[in-house]
Amino acid sequence: MGRLSRPVRAALTAVAAAAVVVGVIDTGQPPAQASTSDFAVQLVTVDTPTRADKERLQRLGLDLTEHAGHDFVEVVLHSATDADLLRQAGFTWDVRIANLALRTAKVNQINETFAASTATSKLPSGRTSYRTLADYNADMAALAEQRPNIVKQFELPHKTLEGKTVRGIEIGGDVHEAEDGKPVFAIMGLHHAREWPSGELTMEFAYDLVTNYGKSERITNLLDEARVLVIPVTNPDGFEKSINDGLLLDLRELDDGGTVSILGTPGNAYKRKNCRMADGQEPLAGECALASSNGGFGVGIDTNRNYGGLWGGPGASSTFAEATYRGAGPFSEPETQNIRELVSSRQVTTLITNHTFSNLVLRPNGVKPDTIGPDGEPVGQPHDEEALKALGAEMAAQNGYQNIHGWELYDTTGTTEDWSYNTTGGFGYTFEIGEHEFHPPYPDVIDEYLGAGEYEGKGNREAFLIALENAVNAANHSVIAGKAPAGATLRLTKSFATPTWESSISDTIETTMRVGENGKFRWHVNPSTRPVVMDRQYEALAEEPIRSETFTGGLIAPGDHVDHEFRVTESDVDILEVKLDWPTPDDMDLKVFYREQDGSLTEVAKSEQFVATKERALVQHPEQGDYVFRVTNFASATPSYTVTGSLYDSDTNTVPRQLIENYTLSCEKDGQVLEQIPVVVDRGEEVKAKLRRCASRW
Repeated sequence: MGRLSRPVRAALTAVAAAAVVVGVIDTGQPPAQASTSDFAVQLVTVDTPTRADKERLQRLGLDLTEHAGHDFVEVVLHSATDADLLRQAGFTWDVRIANLALRTAKVNQINETFAASTATSKLPSGRTSYRTLADYNADMAALAEQRPNIVKQFELPHKTLEGKTVRGIEIGGDVHEAEDGKPVFAIMGLHHAREWPSGELTMEFAYDLVTNYGKSERITNLLDEARVLVIPVTNPDGFEKSINDGLLLDLRELDDGGTVSILGTPGNAYKRKNCRMADGQEPLAGECALASSNGGFGVGIDTNRNYGGLWGGPGASSTFAEATYRGAGPFSEPETQNIRELVSSRQVTTLITNHTFSNLVLRPNGVKPDTIGPDGEPVGQPHDEEALKALGAEMAAQNGYQNIHGWELYDTTGTTEDWSYNTTGGFGYTFEIGEHEFHPPYPDVIDEYLGAGEYEGKGNREAFLIALENAVNAANHSVIAGKAPAGATLRLTKSFATPTWESSISDTIETTMRVGENGKFRWHVNPSTRPVVMDRQYEALAEEPIRSETFTGGLIAPGDHVDHEFRVTESDVDILEVKLDWPTPDDMDLKVFYREQDGSLTEVAKSEQFVATKERALVQHPEQGDYVFRVTNFASATPSYTVTGSLYDSDTNTVPRQLIENYTLSCEKDGQVLEQIPVVVDRGEEVKAKLRRCASRW
């Protein structure tokens, strides 16, 4: 690991004495001058109502964080001298964290105790603590060495900005044979560096499959029928910085991994993005490790906003320092180029990209159906909405997660599964693992994989197996079958324009298989027509609501929430729309609950957009009864807010099918094309490909 960033070095030399105070001190005046000997390192929010104020603040040479809005910048004050500089320059500020006290993170204490008292966990690998990057690479190599007949390692084509190789393993019966047309399941983790469990569960699933091949009839049959691609760490540069700093210092005890610890922990423990230091430039040696990324802000590209599908739209920032910065262009980053080329060169019929946290199974699309897309039409529901929802529900029944669209969490564009589904037709999902935090104590990781409580014996293990079964099920993809000369190479290609929010990019699918000795082939593929050009439905709200009710609230302490009751007495209502607005560019969140007869609350919608984006949640066909609108202060100093519930009638409209697309199927011998034919195949369909000319010219 490189030299520690300034906040970490300061924390390591600080005296852990004073208690941590969380919240906004609303005095309207700067704190009184403190002596240097009494000063504790602080995180403060400096008022900067104009751009000139921000520029003036930058010239003071203080330790500015990347967490800022149009009227504030958060700053780490390391000494009384820093505070004096602010005061003398005429700035006012609020103290967010009064003492960034040095203490080992509560999570690290729990992990150390657990590892010391537990020789082997119940996980397939027996692991008892979080892996480092070296651990992941060693584990993949070990599996390939232990079971070489069913595991092979592969390297993705593009090295990271720091020159690291991104590694994966392929698992399947006779895995070293030429590609034989079997369906492909892909599972991956750690797009976002701080989301450590996403890599852990991906790696444990690999261990599970390899360990139980030949023991479990279910797993053995699945691996004999499919190929499984496992990429536990898609962003090794960022993950290495997060795990190295996080195992050293994590102020999780401030609020159990909540908002304050995410923003307050120095260094890269909560780094989100990759190691891009500036658009178009590669980092110098050690430069990324020295750049503190508090709360996920700061240097880097959010690789899960950098994919080509609708790149540059809502939910992806155009500001470099923001946590969701999308990059200079679609697929500008080697990490996303790797996944693009992998998915485009294999017929991935089902894909899971693991993240943390929120206990969610997310499916396409990432923006609300009535959002007007780049083609001037509503983006709509995904063409395969019913099937995607049904599979999501089946998986969510195993882990207890909510089964929702991506936009029901918050708007996103340029994400992995939105691109992969709309480009290839393979079903794609994001799993948001865990309820409360990015990297919880390791025993929680074990429970998430194996299941706990009412989900014991199920968990994400069972959800992943169901996804693999879906990948194998030909009813949910397509099949091309026929006869060709034994040993012939079959190549399936298609080139097209993938729409971004601003224009489009050129995309290509090119996959191959080898015909077996009997001259027959059965190739499991995705449909030839992409979902993005097929018909899609959306609900158009009436111009005026049936009824609206607005609630006004005042200041909420950071991390706290206020509930507002809303009763639906009307029957046959199509949509309940809930909007949350506030006057400042800070960050508030919205959840909508239905109150059951026993008084318990069931979450039915949420909106948790990033900083400065207002919240909007939709409940389709709301039942009669009482609803609770929960307003949470995630990171805001706003003095007031309004939340409005509106009931609407709506019409179901259809954006009609635009195209019918075909693959080009080539039959080749030693690189020479002997025949090419077009193939059109829909989901759930098996078509016969007649390659008579190839056979006659063989």
